[in-house]
Amino acid sequence: MIVLGIDPGLASTGYGVLRSSSQAPGEHALSALDSGVIATGAERPPERRLAEIHARVDALLQAHAPDAVALEELYFGTNARTAFSVGQGRGAAMLAAGQRGIPCASYTPQQVKGAVCGNGRAEKGQVARMVATLLGLSEEAPADHAADAMAVAICHANRSPLARALAEALP
Repeated sequence: MIVLGIDPGLASTGYGVLRSSSQAPGEHALSALDSGVIATGAERPPERRLAEIHARVDALLQAHAPDAVALEELYFGTNARTAFSVGQGRGAAMLAAGQRGIPCASYTPQQVKGAVCGNGRAEKGQVARMVATLLGLSEEAPADHAADAMAVAICHANRSPLARALAEALP
């Protein structure tokens, strides 16, 4: 299974593509295929920035043909303006997936951190180090937004076998 993970935002949208392959019953290996950040300049109008995010995510979908897109859910912290811009970036990414008929899954930041670090309150640096460890990356951990996107993809890949088993077991 190939998963495109997205850490949405208007200024910076992180992405990470990974492959999850079964090795033996109950085991699977994860490997990184691609990661990076889609950065849009604040001097450009929001509609052009969203169009760029959409186009770049669409290109990733075409290049990697993922089985699923996993996105980090919107977190309403203290800054509503930031939350709205994150939601817009998330919508642009979901639109690209929807146009290609690729299913999307959403995970809270706590679910993602828990899946990768075993602690839903892990710090960003810890998440990046665990992503590098889990994917066997020899170089330095990916940039923050790319590492977060890979963490979202890992969260989805680790939950998918359980979700498939439950779906098959239930009538």
